Amino acid sequence: MSHREPPPAGGGPRGRRPKDSRRHGSGKTRPGPGTRPGVRPKPIVGRHHEPVPTRPRWSDPRYLVAAGGLLVLLVAAYVLSGGFGSGGSATPSGAAFVPRASNPPGCPTSQPSAEPSGQTPTVTIQTAKGTIVIKADGSPIATGNFVALAQCGFYDGLVFHRLVPGFVIQGGDPNGDGSGDAGYTIADEAVTALYHRGTVAMARTQDPHTQSSQFFIVLDDAAAGTLAQANPGYAIVGEVTSGMDVVDSIAAMPNTGGQDNLAIDPVAMTSVTVSP
Repeated sequence: MSHREPPPAGGGPRGRRPKDSRRHGSGKTRPGPGTRPGVRPKPIVGRHHEPVPTRPRWSDPRYLVAAGGLLVLLVAAYVLSGGFGSGGSATPSGAAFVPRASNPPGCPTSQPSAEPSGQTPTVTIQTAKGTIVIKADGSPIATGNFVALAQCGFYDGLVFHRLVPGFVIQGGDPNGDGSGDAGYTIADEAVTALYHRGTVAMARTQDPHTQSSQFFIVLDDAAAGTLAQANPGYAIVGEVTSGMDVVDSIAAMPNTGGQDNLAIDPVAMTSVTVSP
């Protein structure tokens, strides 16, 4: 997954999203099978399928008349629809997320203490969509880390940046795009419980001991098979006891699709608190 993300169904975990190493076509020509000497082959087209440049036709009166007619139609459509961006537009409606420059004061700088045996704190996440309540009773190291970050205000203002309908929603990245962490990682633990709808677990890369601050909430029992195949596994920190309808509404928000499934209008965790 993008840094510390569980994979889409059927795929393995993905790590920190690399820079795009694909290059556009150079526009140069090269001979192909059957090319005859003296015949200039067609130019190679890049991955975005850029059209081959042609001579501008702005001076052609017929072109100007056609362009003017098209502009009139577009303006009419805009007026009749009440303006662009209405009726379920995928354009962000809120302020863009600003990556956090540093952690809040008092937050851990290395792996915090494991959650003591027998303690099951409650983590409450407030969002504009509603409230999500989590019973934190999972793996001791992962649970202690999740609770410590919630207590120091680390998650306040961060967003659910990744939405995979029918699989998971993911948040807890101070960069807001799946590439960030808390500045440290925690040790792996054996996953002894089963993933199911409502499970809350830590996201990670394929490498050992890479869990940090990002976590995900499972949307469907059917995701269990894919998640259980990960090795190392995704440490479970607890489960949602109230607010799965809120989780579902967040998952239904527009996303970019593809491998990243980045939220287009990400929902923020306005407040994350811990109670005994």
